[in-house]
Amino acid sequence: MINSVNATATEEQPGEDKDAPLKEDIRLLGRLLGDVLREQEGEEVFAVVETIRQTAVRFRREADAGAAKELDGMLKILTREQTITVVRAFSYFSHLANIAEDQHHIRRRRAHLLRGSKPQRGTILDALAKLKDAGVDKSTVETFFGEALIAPVLTAHPTEVQRKSTLDAEHAIARLLAEREQPLTPKEAAANLHMLRVKIATLWQTRMLRYTKLTVADEIENALSYYRITFLREVPALYDDVEEDIARQYEGEDAAPVHIDRAYLQMGSWIGGDRDGNPNVNADTMQHALARHATTILDFYLDEAHALGADLSVSTLMVPCTPALKALADASPDQSDHRADEPYRRALIGIYARLASTARALGAANILRKEVGHAEPYPDAAAFSQDLQVLVDSLEANHGGLLARPRLTTLKRAAEVFGFHLASLDMRQSSDVHERVLAELFARAGAHADYPSLDEDAKVKLLLEELAQPRLLYSPYIEYSDETQSELGVFRAAREIRHRYGERAIRNYIISHTETVSDLLEVLVLQQETGLLRRDGEGNATADLMVIPLFETIPDLQRAAGIMQEVMALPLVKGLIEQRGQIQEVMLGYSDSNKDGGFLTSTWELYKAEIALVEVFAKAGVKMRLFHGRGGTVGRGGGPSYEAILAQPKGTVNGQIRLTEQGEIIASKFSNAEIGRRNLELLVAATLEASLAPPLSNPEQKQQLDGFETVMAELSDRAYKAYRNLVYETPGFTDYFFAATPIAEIAELNIGSRPASRKSTKRIEDLRAIPWGFSWGQCRLLLPGWYGFGSAINGWLADGDREGGREARLAQLQAMSAHWPFFATLLSNMDMVLAKTDLAIASRYAELVADKELRERIFKRIGDEYRQTLECLEAVTGATERLAGNPLLARSIQNRFAYLDPLNHLQVELIKRRRALAAEPDGESRADPRVHRGIHLSINGVAAGLRNTG
Repeated sequence: MINSVNATATEEQPGEDKDAPLKEDIRLLGRLLGDVLREQEGEEVFAVVETIRQTAVRFRREADAGAAKELDGMLKILTREQTITVVRAFSYFSHLANIAEDQHHIRRRRAHLLRGSKPQRGTILDALAKLKDAGVDKSTVETFFGEALIAPVLTAHPTEVQRKSTLDAEHAIARLLAEREQPLTPKEAAANLHMLRVKIATLWQTRMLRYTKLTVADEIENALSYYRITFLREVPALYDDVEEDIARQYEGEDAAPVHIDRAYLQMGSWIGGDRDGNPNVNADTMQHALARHATTILDFYLDEAHALGADLSVSTLMVPCTPALKALADASPDQSDHRADEPYRRALIGIYARLASTARALGAANILRKEVGHAEPYPDAAAFSQDLQVLVDSLEANHGGLLARPRLTTLKRAAEVFGFHLASLDMRQSSDVHERVLAELFARAGAHADYPSLDEDAKVKLLLEELAQPRLLYSPYIEYSDETQSELGVFRAAREIRHRYGERAIRNYIISHTETVSDLLEVLVLQQETGLLRRDGEGNATADLMVIPLFETIPDLQRAAGIMQEVMALPLVKGLIEQRGQIQEVMLGYSDSNKDGGFLTSTWELYKAEIALVEVFAKAGVKMRLFHGRGGTVGRGGGPSYEAILAQPKGTVNGQIRLTEQGEIIASKFSNAEIGRRNLELLVAATLEASLAPPLSNPEQKQQLDGFETVMAELSDRAYKAYRNLVYETPGFTDYFFAATPIAEIAELNIGSRPASRKSTKRIEDLRAIPWGFSWGQCRLLLPGWYGFGSAINGWLADGDREGGREARLAQLQAMSAHWPFFATLLSNMDMVLAKTDLAIASRYAELVADKELRERIFKRIGDEYRQTLECLEAVTGATERLAGNPLLARSIQNRFAYLDPLNHLQVELIKRRRALAAEPDGESRADPRVHRGIHLSINGVAAGLRNTG
């Protein structure tokens, strides 16, 4: 379809199908995939795939029971080679549908802009308009951006199922699809169609799976691809947009230009620094991560400096330049007579030479264009930025301000945001590892023979005494365990990295499983042992790394405020916080709290922990920054970021927020530059709105909120009991889970450098929350995103029956949905999960459980809770259809089911074959690798189709 936006963008007719272009794109990509399938695999195979597709569509759209049996029969008689082809075909269709949907989002956004519609919800302009209406003035907004820190943090987790080669091919398809929005001549349209077919054929001939285990280095490279696609250009561009939007919104009120010279939106990463449960991460991976970060950003700077040299052909024969620019040009190694009157070019040749020297000094020497001559490396990114400012100032002083934008000002902004480190690398390790290392250091130094045996008060006393000592526990003349040497090596590497790449390269240390104050003090001692914590002549301490507790389980969340109150009262810690500008970060874990207590209770306990932390920090006079450890699934804190931030309790954002972007969500959000830009804007707009929106001042509203919270506490208790009873107290549930989901097969996939379980056991407690949620998504139950809600609501309403107030209680829940963003977001996220849940498909996975009694008993309980949950959600919201408030998403999910169903059916069939053979004597040695491959391909396809399952 050619020029679809231009035909409708400025004037849409009543009743027009706004999704028609999306349908057309999906049909086009599906037809091209069919053409490629026919060409590559033959007419017979194409006919098989097409028959399966049509039958699946008929079953979904017409609820044809006969079609279901027919589909099942067709899939069972496929040969192994046919099975692989069918799985690949439906998997790639899911990937192509994702591309089409992303393009449609861009199309719809452009249509709104072309029509001059009012700013859409989630834009900076919309947030500013709301704040202005609420009486927030321009200076307050500018102060916000001058103090804020908003940081998406990319992490690598074992649900990222796409290879970079696949992502590259899909990016090319997205670009070609976008090209069709422009007016094309017949020849151009034919060429575009040809290239689409070429790229889809490339995708078909590209291996979808990795046959070797993904390394940390691979994960680093995968993440860096998103910088090249999106972040390097879109982050600086967003800064420009924010300044323009503030000036536009407050036009006439304050004519002063807007310039925010602080990097409030920054990137973070865990990849290469997150050691928790990953033995493959160490000092070497940290050094490698920063070297690759530096290479990526310096490549960008070098390319942009070279391009600017071509752009800025300004001659002093035409216009003068400033003395500072002349001095910069005269210092350049380029003294060619041909460019004697072109100071900008000569200055940029000098800047390029200094960047090249910097790249070599930082071990990032990947320089394609040799510099003209030698120049000294930059001492830091600030010096590079200052040189660029000399060019900007000279242009603006000599009628060349227009020439500074966009490339020069964008490059300068990039230097301020990304430095020479690109992204701040967080360090993370589990508290029990720190305890073991300290125990050995104390014992070998003769300070205490058995540190772990001490109670908490004694540990804190010993640690504080050690932090007051001028000497170290570690001795280079004593042998230590490999673990201790490795952990100390990591801290030493952090010190070297900060010296080499700048202080922002590494500045945070996160402690998993924080349960006590001593867990925090232990990391301060380890910093002291490695030169990261130092004291001046007056005894004042300085710590290079902020120590950040991660509260994960339900009990940990309940203890969080008390731990922070106690630790922030310690004189040493108070001094360290004061040196950082009275700010302290706390990380909250969504995944483990959900696995521990279920969706409703996890969400509520996180909310309560945040409120309690706000009170503790306010009393201590410390600004709190929350780091939200969100995953892809709703069960792991996923769902729309904008709504999630706005639903935070008042006082928990305040311009300070970090949040993780994990697994395939990174690809979903940032593999397209325009989609990535929109997601970054949503994050900034939500933080702005949540931080500056006036608090509730109406006593009636406060009283209403108190009542809402009381009800939520009761619901949480009931949901917790229902969830715990099923997952942790029901005999045989663990066996059911390992049999009825592809968890074992997921653990074998080469989709992450981290093991799926912390220990080699079959205990739910030891299983990582990520594969736990991923497995439930694959079998289409998505249980962590809704289980317990129905029991909680029904039980609470039933108590109302006994008291004669059921209708009043239901009205209270309806009021909570209508007037409380926290509860409304909770219901909205659960609604999305339930829309993707399919009990009929899940029942096929249940058949994998050999014990019939166990299968029927557990599946019946899950089914009963599912139906209860649906009924209760409908009673509270009044919506009898899923996603009634988001029809585009509802149609998207429904349209995908017809293509997901065959993948799920085939996955079950292949798992049956594989497990049956494995149960036979010498079965593993006779296993067909095609079956193994087919299972993993189906996992990829289902994940792509559901999009947020990790």
